[in-house]
Amino acid sequence: MRSLLRVEATRLRWRRAIVLLLVAAVAVPALIFAATAWNTRPVSEGERDQILSERYAAKEVRRCERDPANFLYPEPNSQDAEVVTAACEAQILDWYGGRSTLLLDQEVRAGSVLGVVAVVGLLMLLVGTTFVGHDWNSGSMSNQLLFEPRRSRVWAAKALVVLATGTLVAGLVLAAYWTGLWVLAGSRGLPTGGGVVGDGFELVLRSAVLAGAAALGGYALTMLFRSTVATIGVLFAVSVVGGTLIGLLNSGGPDSSQRWQPQTHLAGWVTNEARYYDESSLPEECLSGRRVRGVDCDGEQVVTAADAGAYLGLLLLGAGAVSLVSYRRRDVP
Repeated sequence: MRSLLRVEATRLRWRRAIVLLLVAAVAVPALIFAATAWNTRPVSEGERDQILSERYAAKEVRRCERDPANFLYPEPNSQDAEVVTAACEAQILDWYGGRSTLLLDQEVRAGSVLGVVAVVGLLMLLVGTTFVGHDWNSGSMSNQLLFEPRRSRVWAAKALVVLATGTLVAGLVLAAYWTGLWVLAGSRGLPTGGGVVGDGFELVLRSAVLAGAAALGGYALTMLFRSTVATIGVLFAVSVVGGTLIGLLNSGGPDSSQRWQPQTHLAGWVTNEARYYDESSLPEECLSGRRVRGVDCDGEQVVTAADAGAYLGLLLLGAGAVSLVSYRRRDVP
């Protein structure tokens, strides 16, 4: 098995398309980092003091400190007065200064980090489908089976190489990106405490696992359809039509269908939780428009990382099982 893994790793390393995708996985986040650093460059001390010294701006900062929930989204994880004040001043400067402030707490939940995760995950999916798609398009799959006729071992070796590559590359890129933001925020004197750095590295770990799973999923589907183009087409069709079908098949209405949407679980896994509103879960008393004591009328629901992991894991397991069975039983041209 070790020799087979080395062969597959060498084959992946020498594919030009794979090399280009891996270069893009480094270059695109680097460009996003540069754009983020430039767009969040701090205003000068004179500009900052001038903006915050204006009567209305100073009043807004004090109001924000008293009730940050009405001014900040997402709210800071830490209730430390220094963190809240910095976030409030950053928000007011964003409103009146023309440039946003780099806040790690917001980057973790609604910032450029999530965009980088999406880009890297998509590129790793393309790595998985491109790697094995070349074998089918060139007809080399049958030649490979002459040297190793046990198809399950061939399938598993390719899968392990793709999974390891996707996880490792995504982990290194995302860790470098988050470390860069951490260093940049520290160099600007912005708050980096309150556990936000640890939260960011936890997000990096979950996102690396997701990217590896995306690479493995792309590989499994391509082994099933035997075409990179077919795999990409099916994924595109599912992304467009899948959500609509889930909504139509769900008897609880459009609100309850959010519970089963793939994007909800992707967000839940990456950010540790995803919130959505489900009116169908509320008691009838809440829908009457009258306030009823003792009745919980909060329709907000949460998909945790554990829920999302189970949902996405079942999808990946199903795709992998069907792909392996198909590869073992169908003729290889």
